[in-house]
Amino acid sequence: MVVWKAVSTSVEMTEALGEAMGRVSVSGDILTLDGDLGAGKTAFTRGFSRGMGLRSRVTSPTFTIVNEYSDKDGVPKLFHFDTYRLGNSDDFYDAGLDEYFSRGGVCVIEWGKVIEDALPSDRIRMEIAGNGDEREITFSIAERDLARMKTVREEMEKGGMRFEDIGV
Repeated sequence: MVVWKAVSTSVEMTEALGEAMGRVSVSGDILTLDGDLGAGKTAFTRGFSRGMGLRSRVTSPTFTIVNEYSDKDGVPKLFHFDTYRLGNSDDFYDAGLDEYFSRGGVCVIEWGKVIEDALPSDRIRMEIAGNGDEREITFSIAERDLARMKTVREEMEKGGMRFEDIGV
């Protein structure tokens, strides 16, 4: 795992990060977003959906647990989870939510730590701290995703986002 830290200075920048990551996403990707309430997890996902070319209105799936967003042909492409209300990974398995991992879309999971032991290790992990204009985002990136994420980093640095290498 490679670890980066970045600073977003606005909700718009957090959405732009999501959009850049959505553009480079591939079927089967799993991203987890952890952080306090109001940290920007849904804003990130809104941008991510746009980057994938999806036009649906993205809302937090707090009460539904998962929202599906489809392409123009009605094919589900993005599965947006909010696992905050689940007790643990047993609840995730009992509801059959792990089946989404093999449905051919991209899974973005808010509150991934709640179901940590149900998740593959080779996912992109993001921790978002702060809920004002400035947010600190820590990325843990598997080797297989590094080239795509370097493209995202370069784009975002051109837009003013600051990055720092934390370690391997």
